[in-house]
Parts: sequence; C-alpha cells; structure tokens
Amino acid sequence: MTIYALSTGPGVSGVAIIRISGPGASEAIKLLTKKDLPIPRIATLRKINDINTSEFIDEGIIIWFPGPQSYTGEDMAEIHIHGGKAIVLTLQNELSKIENFRLAEPGEFTKIAFQNGKINLLKAEGIADLISAETEIQRLQAVKIMKGKSAEKFNILRDKLLKVLSFVEAKIDFPEEDLPDENIHQIKRDSTEVLNKIKKILDDQKIGEIIREGFKIAIVGPTNAGKSSLLNNLSNRDVAIVSEIAGTTRDVIEIHLNMDGYPVIISDTAGIRNSKNEIEKKGIKLSLDRAENADLKLVVVDVKSIDLSGFLNDLLKDNAILVVNKSDLIKGELPPEVKKLDHVLISLKENLNLDKLISKIKERLKTKFIVNEDILITRERHRQHLIQCSNNLKNFIEKNDKKDFDKGAEDLRLATRHLGMIVGKVDVEEILGSIFNDFCIGK
Repeated sequence: MTIYALSTGPGVSGVAIIRISGPGASEAIKLLTKKDLPIPRIATLRKINDINTSEFIDEGIIIWFPGPQSYTGEDMAEIHIHGGKAIVLTLQNELSKIENFRLAEPGEFTKIAFQNGKINLLKAEGIADLISAETEIQRLQAVKIMKGKSAEKFNILRDKLLKVLSFVEAKIDFPEEDLPDENIHQIKRDSTEVLNKIKKILDDQKIGEIIREGFKIAIVGPTNAGKSSLLNNLSNRDVAIVSEIAGTTRDVIEIHLNMDGYPVIISDTAGIRNSKNEIEKKGIKLSLDRAENADLKLVVVDVKSIDLSGFLNDLLKDNAILVVNKSDLIKGELPPEVKKLDHVLISLKENLNLDKLISKIKERLKTKFIVNEDILITRERHRQHLIQCSNNLKNFIEKNDKKDFDKGAEDLRLATRHLGMIVGKVDVEEILGSIFNDFCIGK
C-alpha cells in the first residue's frame, strides 16, 4: 500500500507539499508528470497533469527520495505545488485514482519510519513535540530528545540489565554450576546501580512534562472577587464574561500564554460558594479539581470581605499566591493573617500592582523551569514504564538476596522490557496508536 497526504498546513498558502510514500511512489510521479523519475534528492521543476486526460493541473517542484535513503525508509516523493485549495484537492483526487493508494492516517509517515528502523520511539515523540512547540523552551526540549541523548541513556541502563539477566539465566540453565562470587556481587551491584539511577530520573518534579504540556495556573476563589477580570487582564483580551452577578462563570475557561518563553495554561474557574444550583455546583467541583491539579494557584479575594477559613485555607496551603483585589476600596491595613502569606494587593479596576503579580508568577516559573541535563521524562508513558521497571527491580533484588534466581529472573525480564518499551526495543504495537495519533496528517 502507498500512502499520500498534504504535509503543509491546511488553507490557502503560497506553497503546499504533498508527500507520497510506498512502492507506488515512483509510478505516481511518472503518471503525473508523463516523464521519467527526476534525479534523486534534486528539486526538479515539472508540469503536473491529469493522469487520464493529461490536462494541465499545475507546475511545481518534484523531489524524489528512493528508499531506503528517505524519511520513511520506503520509496518516497514530495510534490511542491501552489497552495490553493482547488489545486491541492485536484492533486489528491488524482492520487486516489491509482490502485493501492490511500490517504495517510495521522502520524503514519513517522510510524513507518519507526517500523523501518529509521528512528526510535523517543525520536518520533520528539518530532511530534517539535511540530507542536509554541515556546523556545519547548523547542529546545524537543530538539534534545530528537538528538537521541535520552534514548542513549535508557539504552545504556537496559544493556546493563541485559548483562545481569545473562548471569541469572546462566545460573538457571546450569544449576549444578556455582556462579563465581564476583558474578554474584556484579548482579547485585549492577541491578542496584540501575535502580538508583531510575529513582533519580523519576525524582524530577515532572519538569519535562510541564515543559511539554505547559505550566498550569488556576485562578480560584469566591464569587465576585475579580477572577474573570484577572484572566482577561493577563491575556490582554476579553476571554471571560465579567458581570456584577455572582456565579457568572460556570465552566472552566482556559487560555494558553507564552510568558518570557515559558508555556503557561491559565484557567479561570467558577466562584466557590454554597450553591443549590446544580449547574453551578458542577462548575464549583471542576474549580476544586483544577486547583488540585494546578502547578500554581492564584487565590483571588475581595479586600472588603477577606475570609481565609474553610476552602480558602486549604487552597493557600501549597503552591499558591493570595491575590487581594479591589485595593482602591481598602480602608486601613490588611489583616495580620493576610500579611504573613505570599500575597499581592492589586486593583483590576484601577490597573494597580498587576506588574507585581506578573513578576511573582514569572519568579515561580523560573524556579520551576530550572532545566538540567538529567530531565529525561517528557510524557506520562515514560514515567509509568520507569515506575514499573523500578518496582520489578526491587522485587528482583529482594529475591536475589534470597538466592531465588528462578523467580527473580522474571522480575528482571519485566524490568528490562519496560526500559525497552520507552525507546521501542520490544514489541510496542499496543502503544503505537496512542503515540502517532497525536501527529498531524502528513507527518
């Protein structure tokens, strides 16, 4: 089967690129251009015609990549045409006429590249992250993954476990033979070393995932405190409806921002209060859930009615900044219990001290995004495999101490398998769909 897809963005553009990969790629170029194949990897100007009638469609650049020296490892071609919708649709329609040709699924070109050994799973994920990167820090992280440093470190750990496994299986296969003391010490030393390194990798404060997905900030607090106004101010546009009526916001409103190069997701939530309205109650539950999962909470209160008991006290316990709004109405000093908290006194109406609040948010961002070379986990998939690997290794070391090699070997095989799953060294068909479905069509 040969696949094809538009690899550039949809809509009108100066140039559009249609990518073809598979055994029929060469035949498609010959049928469309009525000429022999161009010189490999040389951009060649050709007239593109209707396959059946030879009617002129467009004039564009053909680049021919014979396999295995191509992105997918198969015969592959790119057709660069003008980016009008009608031209793109006409060319795709011509390709659909060819036998055993079909439109590619999301991420299928990269999936084929992985299956043909051109890239590993981590590099495939790095490509997807690079395409979707919105900030410089996301781009840099994706590039690091694509360069293969993460894969190299995981492969080194896996190779060390495979060596340990070979000693253990030798003992199982030849039970009458005593393993040399040095080998027994080596088994414990190497497996413990790998376990400690995995623990260190897991102890990363989830920075890799936060960089990839965005630093989550939840704006929470009681009704009519100014949460929606704060969201609008931070985003420099009217995202949320602002009203004097309490409980206007019922659902979570989310925006993505780039703050000094850091990816940030800010959520405006429903005001928290005792309510009998079922819809508002659901909104309040969403608010509390979003606050629980946030990397930072902006707890907004009205200076005229500050009550830090109950749910507000819980929200302020961890990863929170107290935002005291309506400072233009303040009379006297703030209560002592407010002063001792990390707080900012602002007025959204008068646009006062918002720069101080933004500075505080940026300080939290910079503290969180202290990136070092040891950040290897960028997705929950990696974390879960490492946790499973760690658990299996603990079980193995326990059984190894009791000289229970037969049972310990299975734990060691599972630990090795989970490390292999991260880079795609073992059968990973069950996870391919979830990875490559995140890609755009044409990649």
